[in-house]
Amino acid sequence: MRIDIISLFPEFVAQCAGFGVVGRAQERGLLSLHGWNPRDHAEGGYRRVDDRPFGGGPGMVMMIDPLLATLDAMQADDAAPAHVIYLSPQGKALTQARARTLAAMPRLALLCGRYEGVDERLIEARVDEEISIGDYVLSGGELAAAVVVDAVARLQDGALNDAESAAQDSFEDGLLDCPHYTKPVAHALGAVPEVLLSGHHGEIARWRRQQSLLRTAQRRPDLLESAPLGAADMAFLREHGLEP
Repeated sequence: MRIDIISLFPEFVAQCAGFGVVGRAQERGLLSLHGWNPRDHAEGGYRRVDDRPFGGGPGMVMMIDPLLATLDAMQADDAAPAHVIYLSPQGKALTQARARTLAAMPRLALLCGRYEGVDERLIEARVDEEISIGDYVLSGGELAAAVVVDAVARLQDGALNDAESAAQDSFEDGLLDCPHYTKPVAHALGAVPEVLLSGHHGEIARWRRQQSLLRTAQRRPDLLESAPLGAADMAFLREHGLEP
């Protein structure tokens, strides 16, 4: 998979993506990152990429032409068409389901805004979708881009040492993940639940499913409304007074 980063600080995203699972995905040839700085495609001695907003008000807006030239150069660098994403608090929330869809695409381009954002005409003409990582505002889209890179890179086949890890993540089945434990068995902070030491795989799977249901009902009850719940799940929730 190829991901192009359009940013005034593309090296920031590259540095974030150089460690752990994402770094390993690059080493294994599963992911390639390419940075593009609009200043390299701006005209004039100052390489200006922003200007005052029409209508007045504080801040600056990223101009059309440097970004347009950057996007054209980026697309010309590889024949595969890029799915262009603008990282914006006005976009749809990034979900695990959306990350999985994006991970199946051969090429993404992540457009990182700065200042007050990007000229709306550029967004309407060249952006395929807007994505938000939360209801808050950051100084720029670079951190959001790094989040998207991480979310899709770990879903590439071979990125994780154990492919089952991704399948058991929170949100993969619409629920939060169950709690996990490791050595030692006994500790001043508590003991490991006995069922996890039983070796009975069916009982362990049932316990984990029930813990996921409880945790989701207590922490993110909104997820239960769309989660695929079976009859046993519903019976368990009713038993605990947590039916959605």
